[in-house]
Amino acid sequence: MILRIGLLPIIAVLLLLFQTQARSTASTEPASQEATAKSILEKADEIRFPRESFQVEVAIRTTSPGQTDEVRQYRVLSKGNENSIVLTTEPAAERGQAILMKGRDLWVFMPSVSQPIRLSLSQRLTGQVANGDIARANFSGDYYPKLLRSETIDGENYHVLELTGVDRSVTYQRVLLWVNQANDQPYQAEFYSLSGRLLKTSHYANFEMILGKLRPTQMIMEDALKQGEISVLDYSGMQLRDLPDKLFTKNYLKRLE
Repeated sequence: MILRIGLLPIIAVLLLLFQTQARSTASTEPASQEATAKSILEKADEIRFPRESFQVEVAIRTTSPGQTDEVRQYRVLSKGNENSIVLTTEPAAERGQAILMKGRDLWVFMPSVSQPIRLSLSQRLTGQVANGDIARANFSGDYYPKLLRSETIDGENYHVLELTGVDRSVTYQRVLLWVNQANDQPYQAEFYSLSGRLLKTSHYANFEMILGKLRPTQMIMEDALKQGEISVLDYSGMQLRDLPDKLFTKNYLKRLE
């Protein structure tokens, strides 16, 4: 009986230590998983586009069943994830149109209209491409990432991230992004509406060494609702460029060429 009484305090202390450790582990696991998902997303974003200010040419070819292919060309000037300008260079009839993005606010300037017109990131630019697909340089500023699972595709292992929009102003409310575990390269993405409907899918392709990293020079976007409707974005001429803040103002749009 004396032995049992002596053991009780020891057992109580051990139980207390175990419970404390369990609570501590449980509380740190979500934070650790969140940090891992954020790190994966940031690395994938850095491969898609450089962090520094840059310029890139984008040609978009849209294919629809029974219709002639439509080709449009743009020049994108980007500074961080908060400031960008999208200039229409082709077709010639629309040359001079410009989209300005500051934060998640967008305006379009057309030479025939005296004042810029407000747009949303989710509005269609051309084909399957929304304004936000070309104006926003990365996902990190618009989405909360969560690591859902791992998948193996054609012998390659991928992280599958679920991206949830920080608010309703983002281009898509939910995105699933596949990122190669070996090299952090983005592989494919699925874009969903607020109701959970799959809108389109995209694949990142034609990786080339540009500005010190292997980057995708092509993105293929397919409409999930209309079979055969595809937009292919080809990126070229990417270069770092010093872009002053005054460039990203509504008053400055008229001076762009």
